[in-house]
Amino acid sequence: MSDIEARLEDLRETGLYRRMRHVSGPQGSRVVLDGRPVLLLCSNNYLGLADHPRVREAAADAAMRWGAGAGASRLVSGTMTVHRRLEEALAAFKGTESSVLFGSGYLANLGVIGALARLSADTAGSGGPPPVVFSDELNHASIIDGCRLARAETFVYDHCDVEHLAWGLRQHRDRPGLIVTDSVFSMDGDIAPLAEIAELAQRHGVRTVVDEAHGTGCFGPGGRGAVAEAGLEGEIDVVIGTLGKALGAYGAFAACSAAMRDLLTNTARSLIFSTALPPPAVAAALAALEVLQEHPEMVDRLQANADAMRDELAREGFEVAGSSTQIIPLVVGDAELAMKVSEQAIEAGVFAQAIRPPTVPAGTSRLRLALMATHTREELRAAARTLGRAALQAGFRPGAGVPVAAAAPAGHPDERLAVAGEDAAAA
Repeated sequence: MSDIEARLEDLRETGLYRRMRHVSGPQGSRVVLDGRPVLLLCSNNYLGLADHPRVREAAADAAMRWGAGAGASRLVSGTMTVHRRLEEALAAFKGTESSVLFGSGYLANLGVIGALARLSADTAGSGGPPPVVFSDELNHASIIDGCRLARAETFVYDHCDVEHLAWGLRQHRDRPGLIVTDSVFSMDGDIAPLAEIAELAQRHGVRTVVDEAHGTGCFGPGGRGAVAEAGLEGEIDVVIGTLGKALGAYGAFAACSAAMRDLLTNTARSLIFSTALPPPAVAAALAALEVLQEHPEMVDRLQANADAMRDELAREGFEVAGSSTQIIPLVVGDAELAMKVSEQAIEAGVFAQAIRPPTVPAGTSRLRLALMATHTREELRAAARTLGRAALQAGFRPGAGVPVAAAAPAGHPDERLAVAGEDAAAA
């Protein structure tokens, strides 16, 4: 047996083996999964815009007008009219001076964290103290990898614990620093204490980066995100957002000041050395943003659906108190058991993906439910009953798990960072 085959066998035996499932047709609230019709409860297409007629038409028109690809990086010949239009629209939407597009949310976090860490190091000088990046322990893998590649010291503070963060800032008071956090945590559905984080950053003279991947289009006034909800527009150094979730397209952006935009354009390696986003994806995101601004009630509908689903799941006995957004984790614990619950649900017509280590800490495997504005109350009511039955059939009693926010992983913070960041992009 080769080392590759041995590793795959080990993954199978520990319940961590993964395979790609095949979805036929567009990403609507109902899809055909591996030939089986199911209700989709694990897509980040939160507003249902990925298959919106206006968004699809904009992508098709852009392909005819500007071509299928940009052909070069942004600093060569890859910046086209449609890129500028979207950047201006995103800056206006986020209430910042400017914004700059990246190829993906992963590339945005790598580029922004690296650029700002290097800026802090350059400001301190060759003889000065090295910079410190302060990162929430449950941040997304792209943030974790951004911290690693920045080659700065990383202080991992306990999840949403502002007292621990404040202690860390005091311990490194003579060092240039940067606080990085998700706004809405992708596997938990809870929200970072942004007002307290911003206050600490101001008090200690460090910069802040907030990743609104799961907040943009889903939360706050008009879907402008958790930063806007907290009244912090203009007070965060860089707000990162994605085009591939609520906006239904692909790519990402950093909303910031004009000076920060110019800094990122000149120093963010993942922007400088990547081909620009293809025009159809950019035009689709621009159309989706226009639809969202014309119909902000979609955000209210999304949150109403999330509240309704929590109520229905609670009736089935599930513990859902850890979530307050469109993301609802049903923590099972054991990885193999979580897979069994997921498979039972799929058999009954509900696609709720099992999320296992290393995406989440060991012992907190779960079904991550992602609500969409296009789900109906009847669909959600039936799905909750299906999930309850699937859990019992798999040998898991609903309510036996705990909210992930209460299931803090054990061990040294640096070890937790390594575990959580191993491959958080994969389910």
